[in-house]
Amino acid sequence: MAAMDILRWMPNFFYSQFFVTPKVPSTDCSGKTIIVTGANVGLGKEAARHYVRLGASKIILACRSRERGEAAKNDIEATTKRKGVVEVWQLDLGSYESVNQFAERAKTLKRLDSIVENAGISTTNYKSVEGNESTVTVNVVSTFLLALLILPKLQETAKNFNITPNLCIVSSEVHFVTAFPERTSSSIFGTLNDEKQARMTDRYNVSKLLEVLACREVTRQHPVNQMKVTMNFVNPGWCHSELMREMTNPILGLVKKLFCRTTEVGSRTLVHAGVAGPETHGQYMSDCQITRCAPLVEGKEGAQIQRSVWDELATKLDEIEPGILKVLDT
Repeated sequence: MAAMDILRWMPNFFYSQFFVTPKVPSTDCSGKTIIVTGANVGLGKEAARHYVRLGASKIILACRSRERGEAAKNDIEATTKRKGVVEVWQLDLGSYESVNQFAERAKTLKRLDSIVENAGISTTNYKSVEGNESTVTVNVVSTFLLALLILPKLQETAKNFNITPNLCIVSSEVHFVTAFPERTSSSIFGTLNDEKQARMTDRYNVSKLLEVLACREVTRQHPVNQMKVTMNFVNPGWCHSELMREMTNPILGLVKKLFCRTTEVGSRTLVHAGVAGPETHGQYMSDCQITRCAPLVEGKEGAQIQRSVWDELATKLDEIEPGILKVLDT
């Protein structure tokens, strides 16, 4: 990211963190079935709590740890005074088989109104998972694998209940702060997965940018009237969470105390995007509003970059699950 772009972005970041507080969600969710991934802690857990409070009939906490998921369920039930609404389903985005099993289970639901894909990791340690660097696998490949595997259920719900379900991917404003030099590689994912070339201090930022680019390209090619589902991506702001638990620098801890939103306040943006209307299809949501993406995304290179990213990602997804891309043309 160019220094000038950072200078343009920073005032908006500070204004949002200090002067904007998203409203407490009030949308009636009666009768809805909603999945929230990464919902045993942090933003996902608080978003699930809001959905229960708003009257949802079924909330599925998709968690890697069943034990922690059950603890989150008990806490949500205790604070909302509603039992029999929350279910805990196991999901490990570090395993394509786990993603497949979760999606197969979702087929048994009577309806699915929304899925909020919140689960993700942030690490500066290189580790290979399912043939990719772990952040790439979890935040990007498995996230979109789940999205496409779950899409038929959302489309079925659209048809059976005459609604437009939601597929929301939790991204981040940090997609503004990477220059993404890998974009010039002949193989973007090949470069990202090369341990010798991996820039791990920037990897989380890049993964969030990849989400933005892929979402924009999918929705550019497939408008909401074709997909029958609203697909958007949301920035919750910088919030207190366990995402950066690897980073124990005391200075960072002090900065977080000064700058970060509470987890509950940040979760309000997830709740809003997860039930937002078709006008948000393909849009970047921040502070519960449609907002501009980073200059790299919307600038002269943006269209080509997002095509390249989606083409490579789509090829990966089709290798994992042959024929998966056909759901986009249903």
